[in-house]
Amino acid sequence: MGVDLESVSEATSGAIGSLLSTTILYPLDTCKTKYQAEARAHGQQKYRKLTDVLWEAISTRQVFSLYQGIGTKNLQSFISQFVYFYGYSYFKRLYMEKSGFKKIGTKANLIIAAAAGACTAVITQPLDTASSRMQTSAFGKSKGLWETLTEGSWSDAFDGLSISLLLTSNPAIQYTVFDQLKQKLLMRNKNGAEKTAVTLSAFSAFVLGALSKSIATFLTYPAIRCKVVIQAADTDDDETKEAQRKSKKTISAVICAIWKKEGIFGFFKGLHAQILKTVLSSALLLMIKEKIAATTWVLILAIRRYLFLTRGRLKST
Repeated sequence: MGVDLESVSEATSGAIGSLLSTTILYPLDTCKTKYQAEARAHGQQKYRKLTDVLWEAISTRQVFSLYQGIGTKNLQSFISQFVYFYGYSYFKRLYMEKSGFKKIGTKANLIIAAAAGACTAVITQPLDTASSRMQTSAFGKSKGLWETLTEGSWSDAFDGLSISLLLTSNPAIQYTVFDQLKQKLLMRNKNGAEKTAVTLSAFSAFVLGALSKSIATFLTYPAIRCKVVIQAADTDDDETKEAQRKSKKTISAVICAIWKKEGIFGFFKGLHAQILKTVLSSALLLMIKEKIAATTWVLILAIRRYLFLTRGRLKST
């Protein structure tokens, strides 16, 4: 069975889009992550607003620390999006070929997206955990990737994996909503452009990406908040570090801690920051992916043709 070039093209364009959007919005992501993770002090809050994190970086002259862990985050983002888009595109094409359907239904789309997301979560979980610990470390005290991964047991690198698997419903909802809205919009635009290729404009892709991610984020946010708390770096206080490690690395312990300290609304702390970051990130990702997909496909075909011709010349000699 040969390589599915269309799936490779989808995966490559999606990974490039993710890499660019992650880099552009990384300072906001760091502020958001530190803000979400900070429900740990004994009834006290260090950050009352998202901007408090930014002000701390400025006042302590650690502005560049807003980029701590960006290399790991970009690596994790690129790999995860490549694996996700490849799996999603490949499984979608396989389903349509086996079923004989020309269109894919919403239920099948959700299952395919969830399966692709589960594979992605397992493969990239250590990088996801490491990037979260780097971001939530004190400004200027973030460790390197290898040191972060090896400072605990190997199982610690997979902290939050169960929630990550649960959160496969997030991209499943997002891309299903985006794909369905995209098809309807293209079908409507196709009536007025019969002889030309119909694609989404950058603005349309941005709006659809923002809308689909907002819906997915709101529905899954309590799990997102719990995951950030589980993966957050331990404090520098040696007396409380071990207690935190024992009490905050399980889902049930985190749920109980948030419920006791903050109540039901604690599960939605930082929702506005999460929506702001993820909506912008996903919208940029999908917008970039839509605009470079055709170029990526042409490049892959050109590379394939070059390799084919080169192979033929070698055989002839």
